[in-house]
Amino acid sequence: MKIIRREFLCLSGITVAVPVMSKFALAQTQPGPKLSQILRRDLENQGQVVQETVVSVVEFGPGSAAPWHLHPGAQELLYVIDGNVTIEVEGRGTTVIKTGEIGTIPAEFVHLARNESASASAKALVVHSRSAKDKPLVTVVKK
Repeated sequence: MKIIRREFLCLSGITVAVPVMSKFALAQTQPGPKLSQILRRDLENQGQVVQETVVSVVEFGPGSAAPWHLHPGAQELLYVIDGNVTIEVEGRGTTVIKTGEIGTIPAEFVHLARNESASASAKALVVHSRSAKDKPLVTVVKK
């Protein structure tokens, strides 16, 4: 039974990730970051304040960026594994997060992430803690 549930969760993650990533791809003129979701699991024994945690790895090629977007009902933590990632949060300014550092983006804040290097790639572990699974994980915002 656990194997079937695990396969179902994996397929569910793929089903959600494909449409989200197609929005990212369409919003850019140059190749965007590659996102690989590595975990999506309901939280247990948490009083359902946070309903779900989604863990992904995002890879930014040189000069690539995610479009302006927000996460309805989901806080984002971004831990840089390799390279530097610049985070720009509307109304809060710009921050460069270096290898081994972490950045936090509150739910509902419009933001983007980019790799400003013209020659080096960057990779980050991204964790979304969601309070409402019925909302989309990502909403692209026109700017």
